[in-house]
Amino acid sequence: MDLITQLLVAALSSGTPLLFATLGGILIERSGIIQLGAEGLMLMGAVAACLTYLHTGSLALTLLAALAVGAALGLIHSALTVTLRANQIVSGLAMTLFGTGLSAYLGKSITGQPIPGAVPKIDLAFLEPVPVVGDLFAHLDLLTWLSFLLVIVLHLFIHRTSWGLHLRAIGDNPPTADVMGIPVQAFRYGCIVVGSMLIGLAGADLLLVYSPTWIEGMTAGRGWIAVALIIFARWNPLRAMFCAYFFGAMDTIGFKIQLIGSAIPSYFLKMIPYVVTILVLMFLGYRNRNKPSGSPEALGLPYIREQRF
Repeated sequence: MDLITQLLVAALSSGTPLLFATLGGILIERSGIIQLGAEGLMLMGAVAACLTYLHTGSLALTLLAALAVGAALGLIHSALTVTLRANQIVSGLAMTLFGTGLSAYLGKSITGQPIPGAVPKIDLAFLEPVPVVGDLFAHLDLLTWLSFLLVIVLHLFIHRTSWGLHLRAIGDNPPTADVMGIPVQAFRYGCIVVGSMLIGLAGADLLLVYSPTWIEGMTAGRGWIAVALIIFARWNPLRAMFCAYFFGAMDTIGFKIQLIGSAIPSYFLKMIPYVVTILVLMFLGYRNRNKPSGSPEALGLPYIREQRF
């Protein structure tokens, strides 16, 4: 396996947690609610997965725990932003701070405990003889294949179903959607909860596959990268897939350079994905300065239903 292929394989592993988190964020923001709590949700999903796996050894229960934690925090965010109409940015930041602090407390007793081989790999022997493709896809883990499936499902849901049409209507013009009989608040609750579950699953994937041991703050800003990826992808699941693995590759490049014994300080190498994020944001902002952003038109705006007579 040459260096480029090794980089691509590592990019899949590094990019999958970003993809789960980005897909969850897209679903939430398509409903018109800003999602800035991904960092905290990922950390809570990771610590819940670690605690559950160490106590039960069951992958199914581990994933359910991460999903349940995401759902619980999603309900809190829903109640604050949809029912109480709290500031969405403040609520999202509160979720991040809460998740960061609580995960650090819950993970004190399990820091550094390894979780090897928790997620099975799906062996596709018929792909092995195919150059590059075999190296990339012949032995991928279950969660990576699940992320591929979710990209397709979410894209079809948003663009090819009546529920997806309702979702886009709610994100662009909730009063009109309400007049059409679409339950705006219920839709937003559902999207926030399901999206938060996917972000919790991102934390579980980060722990179980990419870095199989709990470390405080192990997301290292990946939740914020996912927030940026939503914008890069222009709220499109298919684009999100390519964006997530591109940034996964950027993250991997720094690690690979360290392995070959480069004289570049590790602190600079760890900055690579974040510097790239800033540069890409600047580039996209300049290139699309005269174009619509692609974001839902009512994103960040609370919806107050008028009294009907």
